[in-house]
Amino acid sequence: MSYFDQFELRKFDNLELLASQVVEGFIIGLHKSPFHGFSVEFAEHRLYNPGENIRNIDWKIYARTDRLYSKKFEEETNLRCQIVIDASSSMQYPVIEAGQPGINKIRFSVLAAASLMNLLRKQRDAFGLSIFDETLKIHSHCKSSVTHYRLMLNYMEQLITQPPINKTTNAAQSLHQIADSIHKRSMVIIFSDMLESGTEDEIFGALQHLRHNKHEVVLFHVLDHDKEIDFAFDNKPYMFIDLETDEKIKLRPHEVKRVYTEHMAGFYERLKMKCLQYHIDFITADMKNGFSPVLQSFLVKRSKMAV
Repeated sequence: MSYFDQFELRKFDNLELLASQVVEGFIIGLHKSPFHGFSVEFAEHRLYNPGENIRNIDWKIYARTDRLYSKKFEEETNLRCQIVIDASSSMQYPVIEAGQPGINKIRFSVLAAASLMNLLRKQRDAFGLSIFDETLKIHSHCKSSVTHYRLMLNYMEQLITQPPINKTTNAAQSLHQIADSIHKRSMVIIFSDMLESGTEDEIFGALQHLRHNKHEVVLFHVLDHDKEIDFAFDNKPYMFIDLETDEKIKLRPHEVKRVYTEHMAGFYERLKMKCLQYHIDFITADMKNGFSPVLQSFLVKRSKMAV
């Protein structure tokens, strides 16, 4: 059984503990991987810049990593990170009853977000949380206190214990609000399947707005690639249900597979290209690949911003 598989067998009854275990497992794996240079040592250090006072260099870290780090001090300005979660009903796929074990898109996003907050706290960075569906439901400013962290966990746990029903998405409107209301030059991390009820131009415009306001943006495109992109269902009758509108249709997958996969592949490619155009980090977050790609992508981005 893989580390990620263990979470499919558990109830999400202690998000703080689960997030801590995800981070601890990730760090253990990180030390054994080629990415050992990207470390939670950033909690106490930043990369040394030539010309700085060498008295602040941590020579013990240098001995372990062969890289120069300066010790950080409390008064130094740290990162502000706004974590944004799409809580529309499409994120409930596959549907899991409250209180039951398993992983779906919203649970994956919540646990990944909680794990990132855990890392941010270790780095003494400030973080805020935004949750949207049809409107922007939760929007907190960035803080780094333990009280703030636990309040954010409480907001996210409610997405698991009280899953929204038949909630459509208005990501574009919410992202415009977020772009204007957070501190300039923040890191904005978005967890969404990007299944927007509006037009593609509207969502692309909102992403562009975030970059126009000088925010560094990372989009984690959360999905079940096999089912939602490749439409890998057995060729037997299924009842497909739109989780946002409750519309139902019964069909055999092979009847629509070609049209569906072409449409989804086209949207997926256009989304990636727009993110490339706007200098937004686009990361495919396939639930089946676990949390390491999310945390590793964050550390890579964080290390670049620390230079």
